[in-house]
Amino acid sequence: MPLAEKIRPASLDDFVGQRHLVGEGAVLRGIIESGTVINMLFCGSSGTGKTTLANIIAERSGMTLRRLNATQASTADIKQIIAETNTLIGRQGILLYLDEIQYFNKKQQQSLLEFIENGDITLIASTTENPYFYVYGAILSRCTVFEFKPVTYDEIIPAIRRGFELSGIEDTGDEVMQTIARGSGGDVRKALGAVEICALTAKGGKVSVETAKEAAQKSALRYDRAGDEHYEILSAFQKAIRAGDENTALYNLARLLAAGDLPSACRRLLVIAAEDIGLAFPNAAAIVKACVDSALQLGLPEARIPLSQAVILLATSPKSTTACEAISRAMADVEQGRTQGVYYEFGSNKMEQVALEYRNRIKGD
Repeated sequence: MPLAEKIRPASLDDFVGQRHLVGEGAVLRGIIESGTVINMLFCGSSGTGKTTLANIIAERSGMTLRRLNATQASTADIKQIIAETNTLIGRQGILLYLDEIQYFNKKQQQSLLEFIENGDITLIASTTENPYFYVYGAILSRCTVFEFKPVTYDEIIPAIRRGFELSGIEDTGDEVMQTIARGSGGDVRKALGAVEICALTAKGGKVSVETAKEAAQKSALRYDRAGDEHYEILSAFQKAIRAGDENTALYNLARLLAAGDLPSACRRLLVIAAEDIGLAFPNAAAIVKACVDSALQLGLPEARIPLSQAVILLATSPKSTTACEAISRAMADVEQGRTQGVYYEFGSNKMEQVALEYRNRIKGD
């Protein structure tokens, strides 16, 4: 049995992280302690406690727990669980934990609706994706959504310590545990996986910092080019430059480059030069273009050098969004059908007259 399973918490007091959900006075904790289980949808990164909390809820409720993983389950599995609702097994109600619900198609998800509504089945579903994109509205409207956040380093430390103790290794320094915690990326399961590797390779019952670094590897790099994390990093990257915070901007650039996403970093820098710097420093666009061209020609890892120059230049430059705002307002007018039949006639004053009228109206707005 993996170490993460051996030390999986059985009570809320031992649960790691998610204080905003299960801390004293939190809404979800109140629901759990009431003994009444409602339909819920847990969303968040892997290793943040979704399955563990579902187990705790099932244990406290006295309901029969059934688990399905949507990556492997079929309609036949759903029918088998539904058939249990009219048996002695389901007399206290059935709590269905459906992991990775986003992999169920619409028909499979809808097959549960009738039994969720009449209370024969209480659903706790989980997903690592944005539920509003991947879970059908009929299910969402019947569930309360709870977001699980990456576990902080300080919260992971006790789990790492328990993992070492259970593995028979007691003499580990704080630096070893901190190294594993930092490398886990907020994922308790990854942290305990690193603990297990350290325990297997420990010499003389001791774990070195170098071993901990090797075991943790690059787990902290949560990144998915097609997922929410991709856009969150890019958004944080641009906001830092917009705020003139070159250090935070460089950190987010490093995250993009460490994940090998050079194209996204280059594209976003070009956008920032036009959108955020704009007319306040028009030459910034040409300089950033030169840095981007150099980066693409050099490739990683050397590409980081011209890109860091571009980041610092943009973060410390004056900002102006007037050009971006102007074209946005003009595009909005066109999309709303506020067009004026403009005909360009060389040598005539028609164009100047229409432009003047438009300018006056914009000022009036």
